Amino acid sequence: MVFGVAAALLANLLFSMGFVIEKRALSALPPLSAGRPARLVLHLLRSPLWLVGATSLLLGFAAQLAVYRTLPLVAAQGLFVTGLVMLLLLSTAFLGEKPGGRERIGMATILAALVMSVASLRDSSETISALAPTPLLLALSLPSLAVGLGLFLTAERRSRRRHRLPTAGVPYGVAVGFLYGVSSLAIKGVAGLLDPGDVRGTVLSLATSPYPYLLAFTGTTGLVLSQTALQRCRASLVVPVCTTVNFLYATVSGTVAFAEPLPDEPLRLALRLGGALLAVCVLVALPRHDPDPGPGPDADAAADSVPEDGLPADGPGHKALPPAGRPLSATLPPTRPESPHHASERP
Repeated sequence: MVFGVAAALLANLLFSMGFVIEKRALSALPPLSAGRPARLVLHLLRSPLWLVGATSLLLGFAAQLAVYRTLPLVAAQGLFVTGLVMLLLLSTAFLGEKPGGRERIGMATILAALVMSVASLRDSSETISALAPTPLLLALSLPSLAVGLGLFLTAERRSRRRHRLPTAGVPYGVAVGFLYGVSSLAIKGVAGLLDPGDVRGTVLSLATSPYPYLLAFTGTTGLVLSQTALQRCRASLVVPVCTTVNFLYATVSGTVAFAEPLPDEPLRLALRLGGALLAVCVLVALPRHDPDPGPGPDADAAADSVPEDGLPADGPGHKALPPAGRPLSATLPPTRPESPHHASERP
């Protein structure tokens, strides 16, 4: 148990460092688009800093395997959510991202939900199975992947609307969270099939199970979608939303797919369900758009309090973006002037 908790904390640190390093690297790359995955991956592989962040994430996934072999799925997911604190500290220190008031309250609420969920596991002897029935696993996973992809495409279409408000990244975080939730179930299944004493048997078991294929799909697709979201939006919001959806999905699906029982004691049951409800409330309450200071003599002062992806890309009287991020407007092609008269008036 102690080894599992230590591995979970190590995974949190590696994931937080990886996301922050990747976000920093993405600010120096050309605008990425999920519609051009090959070009996106090529840009990423050419960035040494991004490769460092990706390596940190891969080590975090390796630590996850150790966690899932020693802790129940719900307990592991509860510990993974604590990584939000590390992420907020690192994104503030190294990216200059300053969460707004509602977001700070939301993060505090997520931590409260975490405490409730972990408290429901205290002194618990409940166990879960190592594997899930394949038909049930696919029945849960395939529709969830479709929902995640659909949400991402919907967010992309909305982001291209003219006169739109700067997106805060919540839809992107929810979409990627569904993919990573399915990935969590796949990692749990892979961990259950690993047998260091029988390498050949492990390979055969993995090859005949759906887990590695689900993991390959969610890993590659999640890479394209998450990097697009990280470049356009603040890591301090996208990653917590993604983590929350991942936690909720893996908890609920793990209860069904891996036959993980809910607590029998009323208090522990109330804590677990209440923690999940609080996390859902955070998703509903988080702002969907970043504030836009708009033109005016006070625009510069207002820009100081606006997160980086809410800042305009250029224009007189506006601050330049810090090197830690890129606004959503910078990822879209420039619009053509409506008429020569308008074009002549531009500086």
